[in-house]
Amino acid sequence: MRTIDLTYVGSGIHEELIAHVADQEGYFEDEGVHVALRDGAVWKTERVRAGATIGLGRALLSRLTDGIQWTVLTANTHRPLFWFLGGREVKSMDELRGRRLAVHGARTAPGCFARIVLRKHGLDPDRDLQCVERIPGDYQMDLRRLREGSIDAAYVGSTLAPEQVAREEGFSVLSWVGDHLRIPTVGIAVDPARIPLDDPALQALVRANKRALRTIAEQPDVAVKYIAEMLGRLTGEEAQQHHARYVRPYFTADGWVDLEAARQGVAAVAAELGIPAGTVDQMYLPAV
Repeated sequence: MRTIDLTYVGSGIHEELIAHVADQEGYFEDEGVHVALRDGAVWKTERVRAGATIGLGRALLSRLTDGIQWTVLTANTHRPLFWFLGGREVKSMDELRGRRLAVHGARTAPGCFARIVLRKHGLDPDRDLQCVERIPGDYQMDLRRLREGSIDAAYVGSTLAPEQVAREEGFSVLSWVGDHLRIPTVGIAVDPARIPLDDPALQALVRANKRALRTIAEQPDVAVKYIAEMLGRLTGEEAQQHHARYVRPYFTADGWVDLEAARQGVAAVAAELGIPAGTVDQMYLPAV
């Protein structure tokens, strides 16, 4: 059986749902490939390049800043699953002014997305609020710090369902990144200098990934089941609501990249980083 490493950065349905479906439904096995799902959250880019990666945002940043020719073969969604979650005293994005926000680093993909959305809300992330940097995680420490008041808001990912947490804790969902920024964020990407695009294990991984996307699109009950398993605090009804709001309308059925959305998203990222966007169409072309 062929083997391939597949890295993710942040746990949660954003990065792991499709791989989880492909694994649990036996699609990797059907394709004759063993996929080792690896947590690469703190890995250096050089180590990530040795395998395929789910994190298209990180691949994009290293392509723009380091010239690594990452190539996207399939995309799961163009809507980043990150949210701004306000503590008990913060009810709107405008109320973040002068407050403490736990957030990813500015030169990471999620952190860059956060800064873009802050600016869309009229907030300068360097002047209008205090950004408390931390690495990606399951965000449980953020919830603890929100409860005790050592931070006022947190930028969280899909290891939790923000509406459910907000109801339980008396917090507020301030904004969803996917409402303000469209860019391919998760899927399958490789550095062709390390793994050829026609590598049999890679092609098997891509086929299984696309099959899992079709399953999610065509069998919503299956999607809801796996969402409920991965977000263990949700009731069945809450899992259905989360799926209806964030997954069903926005996860692709075929893995295709919307090139116009990609161009606009890349331009926003490059502007935030203060570097030329150049042309990255070839990064996404194989996906279509």
